[in-house]
Amino acid sequence: MKEIETYRKQIDEIDNQILKFLNDRMEIVKEIGRVKQTSGTSIYRPEREKEILDRLKLLNKGALNPQAIDAIFLEVFAVSRNLEFPEKIAYLGPEGSYTHQVAESRFGAMGNYIGVSAIEAVFHALENKEAKYGVVPVENNTEGAVGTTLDCLGKFSAKIVAEIYMDIHHSFATACEDIKKVKRIYSHPQGYNQCRRFLEEHMLLGIEFVPTKSTAEAARKASEEEGAAAICSHIAAKLCNLPILFGKIEDNLANQTRFLILSDFKNKKGIHNKTSILAKTDDKPGGLVEFLQTFQAQKVNLTKIESRPTKERGFQSMFYMDFEGHIDDENVQRVIEENKDRYDIKWLGSYICGG
Repeated sequence: MKEIETYRKQIDEIDNQILKFLNDRMEIVKEIGRVKQTSGTSIYRPEREKEILDRLKLLNKGALNPQAIDAIFLEVFAVSRNLEFPEKIAYLGPEGSYTHQVAESRFGAMGNYIGVSAIEAVFHALENKEAKYGVVPVENNTEGAVGTTLDCLGKFSAKIVAEIYMDIHHSFATACEDIKKVKRIYSHPQGYNQCRRFLEEHMLLGIEFVPTKSTAEAARKASEEEGAAAICSHIAAKLCNLPILFGKIEDNLANQTRFLILSDFKNKKGIHNKTSILAKTDDKPGGLVEFLQTFQAQKVNLTKIESRPTKERGFQSMFYMDFEGHIDDENVQRVIEENKDRYDIKWLGSYICGG
């Protein structure tokens, strides 16, 4: 026991030093915040945070793995931003949704969060200056693109300032101790469709399915109704005190969703940038091919192209595109300049890949 007490005293001394250094850091952060507010610079700088994390991982020689360094310092960054200038963050709610989890992973437990009921409402909150940042899902590697998000990127002025990839694990949560007693299943349609194999194996496809706006709402509704179950996150189930009967029920165990952080500023260049645009090409044979050939000619690597209807008269489409590079890169600028008079191009943001 004396040996444990000795170790505990050593830990206390180290914790005292950590606290002192954190307070020293926050004093500098406050000064930076004053400068940023005077100059109108954004508080959230994803490329700067990525630079710090990469440097610390290179310096690291101890027991902390890269994921632990991310977890610790992302929370430090979040607290720092809150001290610099508290900002509101709108997200697709309610509390406990996957989007809420992603928002907290970047803006921390101290963030001032606004949960809204629809993706378009996140964009409205940004447009009306009710929030500085917005967090929305944009695609899933099982179900594909989130069309509403792509449409809103075209309609509103918000810019993409960061992207986050999150592993999505669904749980089957219910107060029923016997799965045969489940009479109704609540879930977001995407969550439900991502678990069809589980539902088929347990003969649940014939059970009434009630779609909800989010998996968090599904957990809440199932917790209020006898004989109901929810396909939801484990956090949503926990918040609603809804027991989890089965965990990780998704068909694809590599199930992942890409989320966007939106705001009103332009990122500086970082390492491994990505740029997103919306483009409406000529409605003629070869119109899209001609546009794509300019990317090839300038050695700009396209990583995604998604067709969306313009929702105007007829059946014209616009194209959501991701490609490597920053909007200020010379070869990217040449692509834009070459096509700006022929095609309708909207720049949606340049940001760190996966940052």
